[in-house]
Amino acid sequence: MTIQAFTPWIHWFLAFHIISFTAWMAGMFYLPRLYVYHCQTTPGSAESERFKVMETKLLRLIINPAMIATFIFGILLILTPGAVNWDAAWWWTKLAAVLLMTGFHGALSRWRRDFLNDRNRKSEKFYRIANEVPTILFIIIVLVVVV
Repeated sequence: MTIQAFTPWIHWFLAFHIISFTAWMAGMFYLPRLYVYHCQTTPGSAESERFKVMETKLLRLIINPAMIATFIFGILLILTPGAVNWDAAWWWTKLAAVLLMTGFHGALSRWRRDFLNDRNRKSEKFYRIANEVPTILFIIIVLVVVV
């Protein structure tokens, strides 16, 4: 199902989809790095409390709204005639990578709650490795869309 009235707006939808996705990715790259540094603090210390504020604000004020906007503008593009070739493999690969990114977003949220409650049990090394996940998914998404 597409909505013909969206056709004149396709470039606006695409621009805001890219802007939203860029903001989402910026936060997704930075939050796991904050977790790496947060692991190096003593729970309950002033430094740990500062990381809790930074992580919460990053997630709630940047990452969550950017993800929501990415989905809204992506759905508007899907509903625009000619924006998606449903027979093309790139579309399904992108969708799978976006769903994985959304799952990783959920994991970041869960880990933030652990830090918030001083219950983090994961190591600095774990978060260093986790920090690579959004980069890999970002590369996949951009390559399948552009190439």
